[in-house]
Amino acid sequence: MTSQRARDRMVERLQADGIRDRRVLDVIRHLPRHQFIDEALASRAYEDTALPIGRGQTISQPWVVARMTEALIEHGLPGRVLEIGTGSGYQAAVLAGLVATVYTVERIEELLRSARRRFRALGIANIRSKHDDGRLGWPEEAPFDAILVTAADAELQVALLQQLAPQGCLVAPVGPPGRQVLTRIRAGEDGWLREALGPVSFVPLLGGTG
Repeated sequence: MTSQRARDRMVERLQADGIRDRRVLDVIRHLPRHQFIDEALASRAYEDTALPIGRGQTISQPWVVARMTEALIEHGLPGRVLEIGTGSGYQAAVLAGLVATVYTVERIEELLRSARRRFRALGIANIRSKHDDGRLGWPEEAPFDAILVTAADAELQVALLQQLAPQGCLVAPVGPPGRQVLTRIRAGEDGWLREALGPVSFVPLLGGTG
């Protein structure tokens, strides 16, 4: 099966599983997911499953990437998005196809170097990246119109909420292993609104750098 045909099939599965935003589906259709994983796993790139990328991390399953992206842009396209946890770079690349600028922070330098190479190879020029503790966000560039967190913490990090613009939106998995819930925080008339979007399973959000 050709790469494009595999991507088309993957998008068909995403639609069947409830992903509705055409903008998200179109970006995923055109982005070569196989370039974000090890060559030995390339044959599985378009399965709807998470895959290892080294250092105990994974590239999220396509449905999760699509659902988180859809949730982030549902109430309007943000201009500046902060991503916590670059990983393979796939989620950042999806966002980069939709918004003006993506700022992404990764604590594992080896993964960040690989992601940067992929961005350059694909000609993606609207991603800025940083090697740092993701729990700290990127305060020098705050505020952000949206924040997306690709690893789970027991509670939302206050430092991240403080970097969100007044009308911003944050999407993150929250909770302990086995009880994580995809959560969206956005501005409401009486303060922040917190929405539970469904159960998920993510690697933990760790501190420090490596």
